[in-house]
Formats: sequence, C-alpha cells, structure tokens
Amino acid sequence: MITDRSLGRRVFIAGNFTFLFLISFLCLMPIMHILAISFSSGAAAAAGKVSLWPVDFTTAAYDNVFGKPEYLRAFWVSIQRVLLGTALSMALMIVTAYPLSKDPRQFRLRTFYAWVFVFTILFSGGLIPTYLTVKNLGMIDTMWALVLPTAIPVFNVILLLNFYRNLPKELEESSRIDGAGHFKTLWKIYVPLSLPALATTGLFTVVGHWNSWFDGMLYMNHTENYPLQTFLQTVIIKMDFRFIKAEQAELMVKLSDRTSRAAQIFVAAFPILIVYPFLQRFFIKGIVMGSVKE
Repeated sequence: MITDRSLGRRVFIAGNFTFLFLISFLCLMPIMHILAISFSSGAAAAAGKVSLWPVDFTTAAYDNVFGKPEYLRAFWVSIQRVLLGTALSMALMIVTAYPLSKDPRQFRLRTFYAWVFVFTILFSGGLIPTYLTVKNLGMIDTMWALVLPTAIPVFNVILLLNFYRNLPKELEESSRIDGAGHFKTLWKIYVPLSLPALATTGLFTVVGHWNSWFDGMLYMNHTENYPLQTFLQTVIIKMDFRFIKAEQAELMVKLSDRTSRAAQIFVAAFPILIVYPFLQRFFIKGIVMGSVKE
C-alpha cells in the first residue's frame, strides 16, 4: 500500500489530531471541573477558586456521600433497576426483533406488526393514561413501575432487526436443514453473531435506565424508593444537611452545597464512565450495521 508522506498530508493529519484533541478536551472539561470541586474545600468552591484542579484538597465530600444512608439506598435502587431492566429489555428485544426481521413470505403479518411498533414512536398514550395503567396494575412504589413501561425500546428493536436482516440467510437455512427450530436458531446462531448490535442496544438500555429520573418521581410515593437520579434531582434543587450530627461539625465546615453536589454527581456518573470503554469497540460497528436496510 502506498502512503502519502507529502508535507500537505502530514499537516492535514496533524491538524485533524489537534482538532480532535481540542474537542475531546472540551468534552472532558465539565467532568474534570466537577471532579476538582468534589475534592476541594467548601470555602474554595464557594469562592469560585476551583477550575480543573482541586484547591485545598479534601475528601470530606466523599465521606459525606458514602456516609449518607439515603444516597446509598438510592444507589442500590438504581443498580437493581439497571440489572433487572437491562436483562428484561434485552430478552424482549431479541425475541421481538427476530420475527420482525423475517421476509413477509415467512411471516405474513410482519409488516403490520412492524408498523404497530413504529406507531408507538410517533404517538404515545400520554402521561396520565400511562400513570393510570401503572397504578391500576398495582405497580406504584415497586421496581416494576420503573422497568416495565420502557421494557421494549422500539428504536433498539429496529437497530437489532436490521442487524439480523444483514446476516447471511444460508446460516438459518443450514440450521433448519439440521433440524433446528426458530428458538434454537435464534439463540445458537443469531445471538452469538449479533454481539456488536447487542452491545450497542445494551449500552443504550443501561444508560437510559441509569439516567432516568422523571419516572421515579412520578411512580414512587416514598423517597426511600427513589432511584439515584431522582434522588439527585431533589438534592440539587434543595440542599439537605439534616444528616449531619452535632459531632460532625468539623465535616460540615469542610463541606459546601457545591462540593457535596459535585461528589454525588460524579459518583452517579462513574459507573457509566467505567462501562462505556469496554463496549466502545462494539458501539460504532453495531450502529452502522444496525442502521443499514436491505
């Protein structure tokens, strides 16, 4: 392969790297700023002295966060929601996308059901009917209220079914010749070959459940059932120091509403920041292959 080593080419590559570095730095700046505030003293944060590096380094904000039972309980609720919601959504998406990926000659009502799902993207039942449905099913103040209404993300189903349609038809034909039924073909052939698409839709589902806050406020009557993002929303609007006892006066001096909020926000974002790099290599491939139609 011939590589262009001309001066213009090298300048172009250097310019691209510089531009991408600046964009990446601008994306990381808010996270770095929040992290710096969380490790700074309350006085420095309140005075606006913190930029991208901690001032008067202290871990008091994190001592506060991990010593607050309400925060840890909300964190555990979100973990349960992500685990249950992601497992349920992935299973339903897989078994929904498989028949919708078939040719109308194999599944005669395929087009009708596909349009039924697309219709739900364009039109929804509305907030009040959805709430009444959840209430009448007895799911208020339960984990099911957080996972069932969004159990089948239609956008992810469309990505997955288009990925299935791009798989070689000969694989399914050979499995059918060997006596495999639809379920065995799906779990033994389609699922292993669709790991990029599953990683992409799985990441969308995890992030969606982890970042969702409005449904927790809508369906939960008791604050102890709040997921983390709903709890953070209430904390950011109104700072609450009721958990600080008299013997914790020294901790209170080191804290401010900014440092406490920054620590809680960073701890809430940290799990997603950890998960994303492991799925990044599947992400672009899954999006591109899942978005192509035959």
